[in-house]
Amino acid sequence: MEIRNIAIIAHIDHGKTSLTDALMRQTGVAKRGVSMDSNVLEQERGITIYSKNTSVFYRGTKINIVDTPGHADFGSEVERVLRSIDTALLVVDAQEGPMPQTKFVLKKSLELGLKLIVVINKIDKPAARPEWTKDEIFALFIELGASEEQLNFSVVYSITKDGIAKLNLKDDSKDLSPLLDVIIKEVPIASFDELNKKPLRVQVFNLDYDNFLGRLAVGRIYEGIIKSNSNIFVKKSLGETKRGKITKLFTFNGLERREVDEASAGDIVIIAGLPDIYIGETICADPSQEALPAIHIDEPTISLNFLVNNSPFGGREGKFVTSRQLRERLARELEVNVGLKIDFSSNDYFKVYSRGEFNVAILIENMRREGYEIQVSKPRVIFKEENGKKLEPFEEITIDVPNEMTGIIIEKISKRKGIMTNMRVEQNHTIIIFEIPTRGFLGYRGEFMTDTRGEGIICSQVIGFRPYVGEIEHRTVGSMVSMSKGKSLGFSLWNLQKRGELYIGPGTKVYEGMVIGNISKGKDMDVNPTKGKELTNMRAKGSDEAIMLTSPTKLTIERGLAIMNDDEYLEVTPGSVRLRKQFLTEIDRVRIKRQKKSDM
Repeated sequence: MEIRNIAIIAHIDHGKTSLTDALMRQTGVAKRGVSMDSNVLEQERGITIYSKNTSVFYRGTKINIVDTPGHADFGSEVERVLRSIDTALLVVDAQEGPMPQTKFVLKKSLELGLKLIVVINKIDKPAARPEWTKDEIFALFIELGASEEQLNFSVVYSITKDGIAKLNLKDDSKDLSPLLDVIIKEVPIASFDELNKKPLRVQVFNLDYDNFLGRLAVGRIYEGIIKSNSNIFVKKSLGETKRGKITKLFTFNGLERREVDEASAGDIVIIAGLPDIYIGETICADPSQEALPAIHIDEPTISLNFLVNNSPFGGREGKFVTSRQLRERLARELEVNVGLKIDFSSNDYFKVYSRGEFNVAILIENMRREGYEIQVSKPRVIFKEENGKKLEPFEEITIDVPNEMTGIIIEKISKRKGIMTNMRVEQNHTIIIFEIPTRGFLGYRGEFMTDTRGEGIICSQVIGFRPYVGEIEHRTVGSMVSMSKGKSLGFSLWNLQKRGELYIGPGTKVYEGMVIGNISKGKDMDVNPTKGKELTNMRAKGSDEAIMLTSPTKLTIERGLAIMNDDEYLEVTPGSVRLRKQFLTEIDRVRIKRQKKSDM
């Protein structure tokens, strides 16, 4: 059977997963209701977080498909996938056109010499403009240095939610067969008898984990035939060669793993039995064989500390609360998440390095659902030094807002050292592109949603390290810190809400040092949220006026990471998300401030 290998790449919410799901349904490898976004968090958020493999069968051909994430924080997932396939389907929304993540993955694809198939999706939208989108994609190809062959890309128009594709807008179509025909025509055949006769070479581009089989390597067979229970050699990234044995071998049939005795060149397989295998390493039959070119993954841009939850409420909700359990869980995360790096050298905390806040937030959310209690520090940007110069990570952010809101957006981002590189007005909304230090962008998303009243769209991608730009002005708010332990009362919160924004409502259990809200003046304030109204047998006009409480701002993991101050921890348990001071008592906080002043 002929084999074709493709990836589906796109900006977030442009229709990658719905296209893959429709392909699986129409080729009979999955029933209605089965989706590539099988993870609970993916289903809740409606986005792809982890790259996943499937395969479909059409006209005697096996098509291996890799669905990739659309969020920039998971760019490391996309980068390694592109090395394992021969063509990518670039899915673009017919109304929005190319967006930041489109540019990011397209640049990576073109650098690898891939010839893409463009799928202009959602052509049924009332404001769809497919011809304009096609022109914008062509211009983007030219901007990114595409070759003549790459500029001659095929275009397919689609409505993936209805499972329809067509080669021309006026064509009548009832299914995705026009797209499948283009794939058969355009995608190079990956399987040849000549390749099967060569010595085995497989490159690993993804990792998985099984409770019974341990670490699993997902890789593409470039040459030769791989067999179960065979002895092999692993070429490590630093030139070392190790022996190993394949205990089990699987291929993809739809979303299911199918155990096989052997697989041939061109196919994508899952390999068990190699506990030390890593992304980009080459599995070969002979130690004298040359390793395949290494897969490069962009370096992390932020870091934060993970600690055991030692708050007064620690251990009440979680099953895993010790340092050893936290260490084991983070080590297990490294088995599959190559976008993270973790330093385990400290006895007090574990330093996690990541590509972005959202990447870390997903890890924390998964851990809390598994029953872990943790505390994390404020995310900090990673600096590096080259040729005596201090460098910091920069991001390109694309903002789409109503016309009347552009002034406040430009003002806020300029204060954060952002530089506008492009701006275009389209009917009643404006698209603005900025380049901004990651340090200035951290924590801005929540402020952006407030300024645009939820009507704006903001997307980002890391564009590399650049010279340090100096101090950045941030909007600083002080914390409303509880000075007592107990249950919060409506009467005290009614008085406190005049001072700032509350994170808790009446009846919430609090402890000394817990942050219950913020103060707009920028200085911390110790308050007593458990204080009730003093009772007396004397009555006076106005003393019994109704208490009107505004709804508190609900703390989520993402919001907490964005708004926390340097001297605070975000406490995350299976049932709660709280902010707290690192030093709980006022006396300790004053003592630490004095020590810092004396050290200066």
